[in-house]
Amino acid sequence: MITVINSCIHYRRKVVEEKRLTDEKYYYTITYGCQMNENDTERINGQLEDLGYKPAENMEDADIVIMNTCSVRQNAEEKVYGKIGEIKKLKDKNPRMLLGIAGCMAQENKGKLIERMPIIDFVIGPYHIHDLKDIISRENARGGHIVKTERNPHSVRDYSELRSVRKSRVFAWIPIMQGCNKFCTYCIVPYVRGREISRTIDDICREIKGLAETGYKEITLLGQNVNSYGLDFRNGTNFGDLIRAIDKIDGIERVRYMTSHPRDMTFDMIDAMAASPKVVRHMHLPVQHGSNEMLKQMNRGYTIEHFKELVNYVRQKMPDVALTTDLITGFPGETEEMHQETIKLLKEVRFDSAYTFIYSPRTGTPAARMENQIDDETKHRRLQELMDTQNEISLELNREMEGKNYEIIIEGPSKQDVNHWFGRTSTNKMILFPYEEGIKVGDTRMAKVDTAQTWVLKGELL
Repeated sequence: MITVINSCIHYRRKVVEEKRLTDEKYYYTITYGCQMNENDTERINGQLEDLGYKPAENMEDADIVIMNTCSVRQNAEEKVYGKIGEIKKLKDKNPRMLLGIAGCMAQENKGKLIERMPIIDFVIGPYHIHDLKDIISRENARGGHIVKTERNPHSVRDYSELRSVRKSRVFAWIPIMQGCNKFCTYCIVPYVRGREISRTIDDICREIKGLAETGYKEITLLGQNVNSYGLDFRNGTNFGDLIRAIDKIDGIERVRYMTSHPRDMTFDMIDAMAASPKVVRHMHLPVQHGSNEMLKQMNRGYTIEHFKELVNYVRQKMPDVALTTDLITGFPGETEEMHQETIKLLKEVRFDSAYTFIYSPRTGTPAARMENQIDDETKHRRLQELMDTQNEISLELNREMEGKNYEIIIEGPSKQDVNHWFGRTSTNKMILFPYEEGIKVGDTRMAKVDTAQTWVLKGELL
């Protein structure tokens, strides 16, 4: 143990000495939250590398640390504060280290973050990633604290031109819009991401063409609500038009998208997806609850009857589609009868999987001020009942895949076992298989499913 510690100390000293001799600068970024945040971090990394920074393998070796944060749930914010506490110890040893907080939590809390944690050097909201190079240059020049959280819709265009340092050379995030206009009563996103602003079809397609030319095979279109894409143009442009335009781009094999909203989903959009040879046969359509009364209180803007109508049309047009959803339990005023309506919906629709969440009050949202808040014990019991119901359905649907062959795009080794790799089907099902010599990330192969589990399929390459 002593040898290991001494080796680590020696390595750190070596890194510091090399940095002193070469004057190289290193960055380290941490991401919390959704895929939109993952994409934002890739563009943050691009700005840092434009400034000459190199990625650090360890936070301890970084000259600048940027945390890209989420504020959707309270536990996400608690993780951020815990990590800042760790970074304080590093800054005590290296006072020249810069610490920046970006993302939704930065937008929500603004200067309060610095008041609570003075070690933070700068705070930037999602609309100010394109200002990052200027902010860092100013920080290095004079020090002090900088807070930039003004929401300027036009900066979405600036943002779209930023260089990304992507984690993958095969799979890419493509933001098609920013913001949300829905104002669900439980959600903080419209307050921190602002109103819906769409990128133009030409702008999006230009980015996708560039990715296709460099070998990318799968893209995921990102937006808080992709089904409202183009509404801000007020010229009839919609998500279906974007899908049809992307279809004309050579090289891209698969197009995914998230997240859809039942309120803005139309039959025309479904028709465009069904007709596309590129759009995957997986649709994530968050219903959030099985009770119309709860949907009304959540301000979701649709009924269960309408949701089922959409589902039936999707399955009519795409019989092989895998449907997934989001569910919230423990929303204020939720009765046991309402909870049972959600369980009934799960059994009726039979989603391939569901992401289930306990309602988390967010300060500033209408739901946080509602009466009849649900106690934690009841929330956790109901959550478990939803999970048990859905897990049983997921396993049943996955078992129907046993003995069948599916096309997958290989994504790499399993985190649990490097001797097993995995790939995903068009329906977003993960197939785990033994590693074979010569395979690489991005290969398109056929795989046979041998054994089905609730969350993963096990099989072999053909």
